[in-house]
Amino acid sequence: MLANYGYIGLFLVAAIIFTVTMLLLPATLRYFGLIVPHNPNPIKSSPFECGMEPTGKAWVQFNFRYYFYALMFLTVDVIVIFLYPWATELRNLGLFGFITMLVFIAIVVVGVIYAWKKKVLEWK
Repeated sequence: MLANYGYIGLFLVAAIIFTVTMLLLPATLRYFGLIVPHNPNPIKSSPFECGMEPTGKAWVQFNFRYYFYALMFLTVDVIVIFLYPWATELRNLGLFGFITMLVFIAIVVVGVIYAWKKKVLEWK
């Protein structure tokens, strides 16, 4: 496999070995009690908050605008992630690549305008 695929095959083998190891290692160590001993008691199982007993409800609702700001941040990140490789290879992509990126930017701009009109970006 490595002869046919080179570094990609080596990367895939390393990724599979890493995934299997990370999934099985904690369970194996806990089962044999080597590094992760299982000694439950009420003090370890109790919730804590800065060393004091928690008061009030555990369910706290956040303002929905936090989620919209996070989505807007992710949108900008996705734009940057797609624009940088596009900008470096623009000459090789030609007119089709330019039009495709214009369509992508138009879709993102429509989303930002929609969020702006819904007054999502205003903090009260």
